[in-house]
Amino acid sequence: MFFGGGTPSLMPPDTVAAVIDAARAAWPTSNDMEITLEANPTSVEAGKFRAFRQAGVNRISMGIQALNDADLKRLGRRHTVKEAQTAFEIARSEFDRVSFDLIYARQDQTLTDWRVELNLALSMAVDHLSLYQLTIEDGTAFGDRFSRGLLRGLPDDDRAADMYEATQHMCENAGMLGYETSNHASLGAESAHNLIYWRYGDYVGIGPGAHGRLTLPTGKITTEALRQPGAWLNAVRANTNTADIHQVLPLADQATELMMMGLRLSEGVSLQRYERLSNRYLPEVKLTGLVELRLIEISDDRLTVSKRGRPLLNAILRDLLID
Repeated sequence: MFFGGGTPSLMPPDTVAAVIDAARAAWPTSNDMEITLEANPTSVEAGKFRAFRQAGVNRISMGIQALNDADLKRLGRRHTVKEAQTAFEIARSEFDRVSFDLIYARQDQTLTDWRVELNLALSMAVDHLSLYQLTIEDGTAFGDRFSRGLLRGLPDDDRAADMYEATQHMCENAGMLGYETSNHASLGAESAHNLIYWRYGDYVGIGPGAHGRLTLPTGKITTEALRQPGAWLNAVRANTNTADIHQVLPLADQATELMMMGLRLSEGVSLQRYERLSNRYLPEVKLTGLVELRLIEISDDRLTVSKRGRPLLNAILRDLLID
């Protein structure tokens, strides 16, 4: 189970307990089920960590984002580094499993700056780190600021690539292996909910705007819940469908999604699974070319992106999937 999106740690712990109880009543669960809750590193939310543990949460994921106060302000975060470190220590005292995330390739950040910050993060880490390169997307607050020239000092592609390479090297040396493009963990501590998405498994999305993928007798369906909280809540109260989108995914689309998700993992994708969904083989000439460039590797049934190819993942996907 994963409580994420928005700020779920603002929920009363009793609400979290009620959701967990409802899920256990609806589906069979394993004894070692991972139940993750995302939390902001503030004193208000950290003060509820023990109650969340008692409610059934057994893993915390903290949105620290930067270990630099000036950059936290630039990112629009309300906490300070000291507050984040204090909240993290409280989480460590209550939970065996604690993860946190950082964003790199930020404004005016140098490779040396990032190395210092990542060293600090690795000294704090328990068993999992999520390390995301800052990207500018249209339709977001950062995209709007970038278009107006208000995000000066972003690193160029070469410097960002150097930061990515340093991230992989430093994490691997610290025993935090990169099992997914942006996620690192000690062996056996990989995030269960992350792996479900990247392995293209089934998951139920509950709550306003939540997405899901479910395999039914009619095929694999995609769901998206009503975005407006009021409309979603009214549908729940009326015992009507809370889904805004509910449609069967064509097999070709499933095959594409499988590749786009699965090649982010170090374990890669089953070629047989792709071929079964798509009803076609990946072009041999393209596979051979990418292997010769040492961008991908093929072993038995597994197609994986090499360490050299990971920074070029989007280009590799385009080459493989677009005729």
